[in-house]
Amino acid sequence: MAFIEKSTVSNCLRRRGRFSAGVLFLILYCVLLMMITPAASFSVPESLQYDLSWKGIKAGTALLEITNYGERFRITSQAQSAKWVSVFYTVDDRIESILLKSLTGTFLGHPVNYRLRIREGRHRRDKEIIFDHAAGKATYIDHLAKEQKDVEVPTSVFDPISGFYYLRTLNFTVGNPVYLTIFDSKKVWNVEVKILRKERISLPSGIFNTIVVQPLMKSEGIFNKKGDILIWLSDDSKHIPVKLETKVAIGSVIATLTGGRY
Repeated sequence: MAFIEKSTVSNCLRRRGRFSAGVLFLILYCVLLMMITPAASFSVPESLQYDLSWKGIKAGTALLEITNYGERFRITSQAQSAKWVSVFYTVDDRIESILLKSLTGTFLGHPVNYRLRIREGRHRRDKEIIFDHAAGKATYIDHLAKEQKDVEVPTSVFDPISGFYYLRTLNFTVGNPVYLTIFDSKKVWNVEVKILRKERISLPSGIFNTIVVQPLMKSEGIFNKKGDILIWLSDDSKHIPVKLETKVAIGSVIATLTGGRY
């Protein structure tokens, strides 16, 4: 069916009016939830391409992909502002997560390294998380501030972007929220994701049967977003994000699928 092969990932304006791969991934958080049965989910490699629009005007593009990386998976996200935006506000963001494969090689295992590099106008961020699951800790590094801190973490923890991929492997029931755990910005956060409704939507790339979810953010860093965020996932085993909408200081930013390999 068409909706199985369509996709959209998000990227958007931050609370102060910026958009970024970081905001895209405020949805991409989570945790290994042992109470929920994994679904037969996306295939690897997978590549998703998106247009980012604000007030109906194209403001940038985003790319989200997962590939095999030897005995590991590598997830990368990139976001760039459109040329007309870059004249006064350049956005050039990249996020990467390296994680182990499960024993079967089918589902995601533990993350081992997370790196975020953000350029948004004059705003810069360069942070890294190194996970040591055997020791039950994560090392947070702020490369710009020359700061490093070790934090105790549970074995089921994910970083924001790998957590989103794990979220896609779960089965959803409308009305039953999913509770996820993620480590970001020196803290472990428990986040509720509401499963709101099923909805059939029409996009330029096609018509999709979707399930709409809403993460309730509590953390800081890339989760520091006060506006409502809605994500439309394909209502199938792949749970491809076909649309994301987030409110910003003025209006909303919408991410929609334009292409890719899936």
